Amino acid sequence: DTQAAELRRIERDLHDGAQARLVALGMSLGLAEELVERDPAAAKELLAEAKLTSGHALAELRSVVRGIHPPVLADRGLDGAVQAFALGLPLPVLVEIQVPKRLPPPVESAAYFVVAETLTNVVKHAAATSATVRARHADRFLTIVIQDDGVGGADPARGTGLRGMQRRLAAFDGTLTVTSPQGGPTRVTMELPCELSSPKTSLSSETA
Repeated sequence: DTQAAELRRIERDLHDGAQARLVALGMSLGLAEELVERDPAAAKELLAEAKLTSGHALAELRSVVRGIHPPVLADRGLDGAVQAFALGLPLPVLVEIQVPKRLPPPVESAAYFVVAETLTNVVKHAAATSATVRARHADRFLTIVIQDDGVGGADPARGTGLRGMQRRLAAFDGTLTVTSPQGGPTRVTMELPCELSSPKTSLSSETA
């Protein structure tokens, strides 16, 4: 029923949004702990990043409580939200978004959370030194490709995270495919059918 579907949506949003940021926060704190004696300056920088990430996580928790997608997503669209999320990660992420107008809010939210979880997985599992996020809208489809230079070997059959992302996109008749040979690179491609709405300026930048 509608109530159960809404509860599942909130559960997914918590898992893919605030939880993803908290995982990144924990990793930054762990790295800072390792560096605090031999490289205090680097440890201090990681702690500053962790502080920012904790603030972002709190903001996203508040947005879930209010039943809306993250405020940065509502304010700046997919491009701004992805770049803001990438800034909180401990590796450089090149973000190239070529979407000339705003996406429908449900599609925008689903795409954002899948990108956020994918980047979190890169940090947790890929041993990568960099990643890219490229998105474009053409022929009524939004296509997003996330690639990293890590060790590869990602397998949807071995965990629930990738399958959960596939289910999230399937609700909009979207698809998610993963290519991840041993030794890398790993490439995650999502496609979502959607129409565009209000105008939106394209952005391209590298974060971190």
